Amino acid sequence: MNRISSRLAHQLRLVQPDGRLRTHRPALVAVAHGSRDPRALETVRALLDRVRELRPGLPVSLGHIELNAPLLPDTLAELDARGTGSAVLVPLLLSRGYHVKRDIPEMAATARVRTRVAAPLGPHPLLVDTLYERLVEAGWDPHATAAERRASAVVLAAAGSRDPESRLDTGRTAALLAHRLGVPVLPAYASSATPTVPEAIRTLTSRGRTRVALASCFTAPGRFATECAAAAPWIAASPLGAHDKMAHLLLHRYDEALTAVPKPAASRKLTPA
Repeated sequence: MNRISSRLAHQLRLVQPDGRLRTHRPALVAVAHGSRDPRALETVRALLDRVRELRPGLPVSLGHIELNAPLLPDTLAELDARGTGSAVLVPLLLSRGYHVKRDIPEMAATARVRTRVAAPLGPHPLLVDTLYERLVEAGWDPHATAAERRASAVVLAAAGSRDPESRLDTGRTAALLAHRLGVPVLPAYASSATPTVPEAIRTLTSRGRTRVALASCFTAPGRFATECAAAAPWIAASPLGAHDKMAHLLLHRYDEALTAVPKPAASRKLTPA
C-alpha cells in the first residue's frame, strides 16, 4: 500500500495544475539572431542536429530574435503548450551586447515557461579552437616558417556592437586566437564599431604584415560574413557553422547555466545566468 501511495504521489508531481505533464529536464532553446540569407537558417539547423546527436533525449528548440521564424516568443509558447516547465536559452551570439542583455531577457519575461539565459558563446577556448580550424581549412599553415609568421597576421571579423562589453569580449577572443596562432590578431567589425575590416587590414599591412588572413567570427553565412570575406587580401575562413566544437560549446553553456548561482531577476519567470 505504501508503494502504491508513493507511486501515485510521484505521478501527481508530474502533473501541472492545469492538467498538463511536467518535464523535468529543462529544454535547450538556441536563440539565433535571424538572417535574410537562407544559408543561415540551414546552418543553424545543422548545428542543432549535431547538438541532438551529442545529447540524446535533451529537448532542443530554435527561436529567433528577428527576421526568421520561429521567433523566440513563439518557440517558448510552443514549449509551454507541450507542457515544458523550464528552458535554458543559449544565445547563438559571440559576445555580450544589447541582444543578450535586453532583447532575449525581455522576450523570455513574457513567457509562461520558466527561463534562464545562458552566456553568449564567446569568448571561450572552444570558440577559438573552431576559429583556428576554420583558418586551417582555408589554407592557414600551422607549420609555417618563422619568416612566414613574421609576415602573417589575422583580422578577426565580427558583427560589431556599440556595447563596450561586446568589444571587450571580441578583443578577448582575438587575444586567445593570437596566442594559439603565434601571430597578431586584430579585431574588426562589420557595423556599429571600429575598426572596420578594411581599416584593420591597412593597419596590419602598414606594420609589414603582407599575409593577412581573415577569421570569420560569425555563427553562420550572411551579409556581414560575405562582405568581410570579400575584403580579405589573402585567405578568408568560413563562418563557424555546424562545427563539432560549436555543438559542444552550446551544450557547455547550457550545463553552465544550470549550475550557475541564480541572480535576482526583474521577473519571477526569468533567471539570467
